[in-house]
Amino acid sequence: MAKDAPLHKVQLHKPSIHIAGENALIIYFSEQANSEVSAKVQQAEQLIRQAMKDDLAVDIIDLVPSYASIMVLFNLLTTDHHQVRNKLRSLLYFPDDNSLIHSHDDTSSLVELPVYYAAESGPDLAIIAKQKKLTIEQVIEIHQSKEYRVYAIGFAPGFAYLGEVDERIALPRLSTPRMKVPKGAVAIADKQTAVYPNTSPGGWNIIGLCPVDMFNASAIPIMPVNVGDKVKFKAITKNEFLALGGELPDNIGMLR
Repeated sequence: MAKDAPLHKVQLHKPSIHIAGENALIIYFSEQANSEVSAKVQQAEQLIRQAMKDDLAVDIIDLVPSYASIMVLFNLLTTDHHQVRNKLRSLLYFPDDNSLIHSHDDTSSLVELPVYYAAESGPDLAIIAKQKKLTIEQVIEIHQSKEYRVYAIGFAPGFAYLGEVDERIALPRLSTPRMKVPKGAVAIADKQTAVYPNTSPGGWNIIGLCPVDMFNASAIPIMPVNVGDKVKFKAITKNEFLALGGELPDNIGMLR
């Protein structure tokens, strides 16, 4: 993200700030997540992080952005809920006009991720195509035709929730989750898509494999995407996938 970007004002419904623990507050920006709300979460995070270098340097420990909120963790030795809440309010909107927030220009990145889409790498491709009355080629084209915003990161480090998937290929989670989803699996659940950063259980519909590490603690940066970034998928061949370090796991389609 760019540092010291110029500030400007953008329209925002009044943030709602609530106690979320002994040393935590949570800022809600909306009851529903969408690309506009996600952008506002990112803008507010940038502004708070800039303030953490100055007047909030000893008070705020960390920020945890999510779909439509930001968790703010603070230092109990230097401040309390009341003081942090007041500082956040003065930082995020004017006292005389609660519809405004100071914010950076949008500094989100567009990250392109290669995907090997095929029956051997995406065991649910054919199922989505059949249920949605599409060809496999159409499912692939629809999936890679959009830019997806990173709404949140979890349940595992590097697991980025991306939205929103085109209704034409959106499919619910599996009724019986797989015991082992391979690292790099590109999958769909309802209107979200994601890349599994490591091998784990999971119930999302697998449509391909990505050779890019979504989390590497020894790399800089440790993740290729951040909350607020946009992701574009690009189809690659099997040979390209293997050349980029990808591996084809055994029994990828187990427990459908």
